Amino acid sequence: MGAPKRLRSTKYEEKLTAKHRVPAKKVKLHEEEEEQVDEHYEGDTMLTVYDNLLKKLGTQNISVADALRRRQREEQGESDEDEEEDEEEDDSDPESIDELEENADVDDDDDDDGDTDDGDDSVSPRSDIAEKDKDHVEPSEDAGEDDYDVMSDSDEEAMSVANNQTLSDASSISNFDNHLSYKLVSTEVDSLLKRKWKYTWKVPTINMSNSHWRGTGECAIKDLETNSLSVLKPRLYNHWLESCKASGSSECHQSKLRPFFSMCSSYCDILNYNKKPFYLKGLEEDSNIMDAYLLHSLNHVFKSKDLMLKNERKLTKNQESVEYKSVDDDAYRDRGFTRPKILLLLPLAGIMRRVVKRLIKLTPTKNKATVEDLERFCEEFGSGRSEDKDEDDGIENSKLRTSGKPADFQALFGRGDDNNDHFMIGIKYTNRGMKLYGDFYTSDIIIASPLGLITKIGEAEGQKEKDVDYLSSIEILIIDHADVMLMQNWSHVNTVVEQLNKLPSKQHGTDVMRVRPWYLDGQARFYRQTVILGSHTNPEMNAMFNQHCLNYRGKVKLECSYRGVLPKILIQARQIYERFDIESIVEADNARLKYFSEKIFPKIKDSVQDGVMIFASSYFEYVRLRNYLKSQSASVCLFGEYIKRKEISHVRGEFFRGEKKIMLYTERAHFYYRYKIRGVKNLIIYSLPERKEFYPQIVNFLEESDSMNCRVLFSRLDSLRLERIVGSTAAKRMINSEKGVFVFA
Repeated sequence: MGAPKRLRSTKYEEKLTAKHRVPAKKVKLHEEEEEQVDEHYEGDTMLTVYDNLLKKLGTQNISVADALRRRQREEQGESDEDEEEDEEEDDSDPESIDELEENADVDDDDDDDGDTDDGDDSVSPRSDIAEKDKDHVEPSEDAGEDDYDVMSDSDEEAMSVANNQTLSDASSISNFDNHLSYKLVSTEVDSLLKRKWKYTWKVPTINMSNSHWRGTGECAIKDLETNSLSVLKPRLYNHWLESCKASGSSECHQSKLRPFFSMCSSYCDILNYNKKPFYLKGLEEDSNIMDAYLLHSLNHVFKSKDLMLKNERKLTKNQESVEYKSVDDDAYRDRGFTRPKILLLLPLAGIMRRVVKRLIKLTPTKNKATVEDLERFCEEFGSGRSEDKDEDDGIENSKLRTSGKPADFQALFGRGDDNNDHFMIGIKYTNRGMKLYGDFYTSDIIIASPLGLITKIGEAEGQKEKDVDYLSSIEILIIDHADVMLMQNWSHVNTVVEQLNKLPSKQHGTDVMRVRPWYLDGQARFYRQTVILGSHTNPEMNAMFNQHCLNYRGKVKLECSYRGVLPKILIQARQIYERFDIESIVEADNARLKYFSEKIFPKIKDSVQDGVMIFASSYFEYVRLRNYLKSQSASVCLFGEYIKRKEISHVRGEFFRGEKKIMLYTERAHFYYRYKIRGVKNLIIYSLPERKEFYPQIVNFLEESDSMNCRVLFSRLDSLRLERIVGSTAAKRMINSEKGVFVFA
């Protein structure tokens, strides 16, 4: 039944009035402070005009009251740290501005949860949005105090001084504001759409031999002697320092993290294709880079929320005196169409679990007082306890003894459901802590696999009531372990990137008067930062970086030279590289098959020798070879990535016993199964593997062969793969030489 209408209205007016002034909790605090001031000055006849003014205005203005309190502490000899602790206690549970209106509309019922997936982000007080459909309430992008406990500007300054930040450090804090407040002109947009990039600077890398960074525009790597991490919010920075000390990380570890973080904080697009992954004995390097982009992401989320809440408070404070047109001021345009700002694309659930665990550790304690749905996450993806350094070696060695798989395979796939490539979760920060499995529209960070997002995109295309508008306001896209995605389906990654930053199909409760102009102008893709990380690159990855990464801040990419992996071959195999000529890129695949059918296969067909393995890198090449061999009535067994597990033993047995003369084997099959194939007497590498570590593993299959012959086909378009295997110097010679045959023994 509820309270009488008039009583409910009166209660709503009281709460709304409180909303436009000072929250009840803060009023009480300031009243207590005023009493303390009276006691402090009792009997003192030497009050200054400034003291009287502060005392008089203390209960009417929060900032003035804060100034009065600081002045009292100075006279009493108390430190700034005590003041900061008191401020944190005061702000420990702020009352949401938006929550006041919501509670007034529901008969003052208390919400025990206080946080739902359906959206606790209501529209701004100055919103001119029409009433939403009662049957379908969309969550809002707008942030309220209940969603995030923000530090005030005075808090930031006090902590900055406490950390002894220099003036140059403080000035760099504006990277966030400078990037998002910049206004593109039409000539700049036209230039970006031409996709003609001029790399104008070069900087050597740290702790990476034979490599350097190249970039467009202004150099994104600043003076490495300065503390680039000072651009972090003080609370985030201090927590990171404490976590480093707790884990025993050295200053060397911190110095390795700073250069990459410096590039991230410049908001330029980044392509690092020489990152040594954790599963290939690159745990330290991989962890440094992961920490850098996670800190950058958290910093962006927290600063975005600070800006929105700061503007929200300004509008609330001045609502009665400021005209409506003031809301149209660009200073208050601080958000996108939807709330999610960060998208992390990861290939496998095991990697995702590792990233989420680290994200939780890097989150300041005050922002993770509770981590909702953590148990559900551990049940679905595992706790990851075996990934701890102390336990890792024992578990890994135990599995190696029982399975015989290589160490990198165990690290990547060896734990339960780590090979799951279909997942998607939202992470939301509230003033109560972190929430895993948040509704995508109310989440700050979305972590997903390409396949997981493709599924959502497909559902949105097939069902009108569904959409993926939560991808419309992504401001930082991070694609980590892109080399593993190449072993999945890279077209899924292209589709996801193309779907980003499109105009939404629905309003989703967004206050359009607060949306940044470049969102409304359809220019969001020019402001999105894209970070692509992997252990190697290929033409598809380079094409994405050049065609779909259009950040006006410029680009930075890693360039390096390789030594090759030929010394890792354990047997004395004779490797014959044969180059075939091509007239155009379009004819490359046909030219390869033609060379194989005319130069290679006739010798295989006429020979009585069995044990011939033909290795193909891509599934497309595998299908073409399969069809050709069947047309020639060849005795062949097939070992592709889509083979059923129960058929693997049968296929390997047929080949080993000589019942089938030829085995057609693919790189993805080797990636996902990593079986040792016995009975290989003659090896034909139809196309070089993408992953350089696979080449010596495949060649070592010849250890039981008498002849140990290996023939490799390549063209000038294979230069990226070739240099990773034979080395950059040898690859250039083989590509440009007039000769077409090269032998390594």
